Amino acid sequence: MSDKTAKAPHWKEDFPIERTEATKVSRRDFARFLCLVSGGLAAGSAYVAVKANFFPPGEVTGEHFVCKAASVPVGGTRSFVIEGSTIPYILIRLENGNWKAYEQKCTHLSCAVYYKPGSGQIVCPCHEGFFDAMTGEVLAGPPPRPLPALEVLLKGDDVYVKAGNQNAAKKAATI
Repeated sequence: MSDKTAKAPHWKEDFPIERTEATKVSRRDFARFLCLVSGGLAAGSAYVAVKANFFPPGEVTGEHFVCKAASVPVGGTRSFVIEGSTIPYILIRLENGNWKAYEQKCTHLSCAVYYKPGSGQIVCPCHEGFFDAMTGEVLAGPPPRPLPALEVLLKGDDVYVKAGNQNAAKKAATI
């Protein structure tokens, strides 16, 4: 028998595509893939927008224990999250003895802020935003509004923060 008259193997009858053709992507398949990915991104963005605007997270209210006063030195800080919330906060024990608590996200682009001891300033390192540690007001940089604050309560040696409606009113007044 010669090679020309030999019958092709059985698998070649079931899979007649050459290997070099199998690695090529047609324009139609590429456009279909782009439409599928774009549609998925649009659906995901729509979900996030609807969830944020029509189903806002419930506001956490009441007094919440943060730490013992002795665990934060003068000029020191402590990060914390209130139970039932995902927002990070920073508790500051200022050099003058006052206690302050602020949201730890910059009002510009939500970068984490930190207290610079001895300066009386809360610093956002991302875009050099500066806030007054006593009031939360913007001192310099791109932040458009002050840091949201919590009321700090001392009960003996325990430090509590009070979250509630005063924050919603303060946020509404600054927008």
